Amino acid sequence: MQNNLHISKYEAICNLGNSIDEIFKNAILCDNSFLTLDSNIVKGQKFYLGKINHKLPKIEQSDYNLRCNRLLLYLINKLNGDLNNLIARYGKDRIGVVVATTNSGIEEYEKNRVNKCFEIGNPAEFMKNYLELGSFYESVSSACSSGIKAFSTAQKLINMNICDAVIVAGVDSLAKMPVFGFNSLEVLSKGKTNPFSKNRDGINIGEAAALFIVEKGKGEILIKGIGETSDAYHAATPDPKGYEASRAINLALKNAQLPPDAIDYINLHGTGTIANDLMEANAVYNVFGGCVEASSTKPLTGHCLGAAASLETALCCKVLKNQTILPHLYDGDYDFSLPKINLITKPVKKRIDNVLCLSFGFGGTNTAIILGRE
Repeated sequence: MQNNLHISKYEAICNLGNSIDEIFKNAILCDNSFLTLDSNIVKGQKFYLGKINHKLPKIEQSDYNLRCNRLLLYLINKLNGDLNNLIARYGKDRIGVVVATTNSGIEEYEKNRVNKCFEIGNPAEFMKNYLELGSFYESVSSACSSGIKAFSTAQKLINMNICDAVIVAGVDSLAKMPVFGFNSLEVLSKGKTNPFSKNRDGINIGEAAALFIVEKGKGEILIKGIGETSDAYHAATPDPKGYEASRAINLALKNAQLPPDAIDYINLHGTGTIANDLMEANAVYNVFGGCVEASSTKPLTGHCLGAAASLETALCCKVLKNQTILPHLYDGDYDFSLPKINLITKPVKKRIDNVLCLSFGFGGTNTAIILGRE
């Protein structure tokens, strides 16, 4: 069923910049020099990371003094006027908070052993308390699909009349635990990630935060459809045939009441691992063939884990606003053991009415969101 929810305001921060405008500008330039070679996490090994170097605001309360929350507070401050207007419009008891995250404060907990720090719900609770809101709040943690799951939760809250508006966010900061974890799975790239190349060897990890105001009515960016499925295939490896991933795309199209040929651009999950790129190429080809122009932005930002889909959704909002397709950065040596999808390696200016953002996570969680213009 088509809905009339829209994203009225949005902001983001990552290694590419301290605002969504700066991030989009550097993404258009296809500049991966913002990835930093780091040797401080895993002894004797170096990995490229997407680090944020911008100075962040302080948080005095020890329970909430997490890097994730400081990233969120930075975005709250940037959207302060819009958030105040939102509260004046709906009241504090009718605005929900949904935050996508996977790391929360695990890095801080290792240092201070404050139990509150590692709670997945900490960032959502921080935002709700900081803004003095009185409605529903939660964190969503479904690995790399968390960001789109957060929009799905917001959609339900508004459609069920629990909230009139929802502040949706995604945030993850760099932490030792996921770096060690991905290293043990042998999926960290030895260089810079190279999605859909036959030479790909894994991911780079990044950090990011993105924040959105979601409400009913007409707006510049419409949430036209969301699709969610689960594989039940393997805890850490996707189904190589991509059946359930394809079904998530088709559910999003059905929800948006759009045919496949109405999609003008696909922002791919595009991690650069052997298994994910195989699954995703199959899933995309199953629905669209090789027609729709597509790219992954992870070669520029790194994989921002629980914030990945949120950051990439913000980039898709800018694609719609600027009517420009983001380029795909890789070595150009396509892996022809995969179905051939239409990777765009240079920015393309064209009419763009509908964009699709894909995200897939451990545990077989598959998500797709379609954004469009009014």
